[in-house]
Amino acid sequence: MVNLFSHVDQLEALNKKLSLSEKLDNLRVTLLNHFPFIDRIAVAVFDPETDLLKTLAYSSKDGSPLVHYQAKLSAADSLQEIVKKKSPRVVNDLALFEHGEHDYTRRLSEFGYGSSYTHPIFYEDQFYGFVFYNSYQKHVFEEAVLGELDICSHLIMLLVVNEWSHIRTLTATVRSALSMTRQRDPETGGHIARMSHYARIIAMELADSHGFSDQFIENIFLFSPLHDVGKIAISDHILLKPGKLTENEFDVMKTHASKGREIIDDLLDNYNLGQFRDIDMIRNIVEYHHESIDGSGYPKGLTLDEIPIEARIVSVADIFDALTSERPYKKVWTNNEAFSMLIRLAGIKLDPECVNALVKNRDSIEKIQRWFADE
Repeated sequence: MVNLFSHVDQLEALNKKLSLSEKLDNLRVTLLNHFPFIDRIAVAVFDPETDLLKTLAYSSKDGSPLVHYQAKLSAADSLQEIVKKKSPRVVNDLALFEHGEHDYTRRLSEFGYGSSYTHPIFYEDQFYGFVFYNSYQKHVFEEAVLGELDICSHLIMLLVVNEWSHIRTLTATVRSALSMTRQRDPETGGHIARMSHYARIIAMELADSHGFSDQFIENIFLFSPLHDVGKIAISDHILLKPGKLTENEFDVMKTHASKGREIIDDLLDNYNLGQFRDIDMIRNIVEYHHESIDGSGYPKGLTLDEIPIEARIVSVADIFDALTSERPYKKVWTNNEAFSMLIRLAGIKLDPECVNALVKNRDSIEKIQRWFADE
């Protein structure tokens, strides 16, 4: 009897609930059957708000020279030219850039790569980032190879855009709802932007010790602005009260964490996003960002490692920006005053690792404060 199902789909893993790096691993292994010289595939995404190009995922047999990497696109003339032309670039001998001033070209050269193929990610005329292919060999990216890599690049583009478009639709929906209630809430749009960047700083600093992937770090950045979505459900007389809340009023205010979790669960269900890897990160950030490591927080009184690391990160970022921002009920604290308070709370309310990760990055913090200053 003829077996009609003998063929094995080599890219079946792309349909599974895997991280982008794991899917890139599957693609690279499949490519190696035809092009054994493909030593690295990497994806970097672009944030137009800050002009930052950030590593999102990679697949390589020997690690990567650009893990947890970010740089301004405006500082990379050669990459800007790719975006301007909307055309891929072949460099069959990376010695061409051996005297280049940009950090990423120097790192690639030091890692021993001999050639590269860079494909821009555009979707509906919007620039999302780049797909990079590298080989230790020189002069391997010939026309016959490039044709198949173009197919692979567009497949990667669809993977990235599909995941990002769904997640960004979700985050945009929540941020729109928060924007509509901003006149009710004393927190500003600047607070949302700043604390999400602070959260990314902390995640970047802890990445090596905790094994965070670049995609995990980027998700911290994307999801942290949603932390207070539950405040939508809090009445004006409590949310806008200029003075100290009564015990009963504070009990109501504390429900914004669990109410936020309910809102997120509904949105994830409505947008059919439950299949995405790391999606529980949103739930954890929203529900647990007011937990304290001594068990005195809410809504569940979790302690230490019971609190998801993403919630511990967001808690530090959120408190620091609250301290250094003006509110109707308080004046602005200096960074030094806020750092001192975080250090006093470390080991009691806040994760000491997260506190230290933020405090040691003062220059980056001040840059963010200048970028996203309140009017």
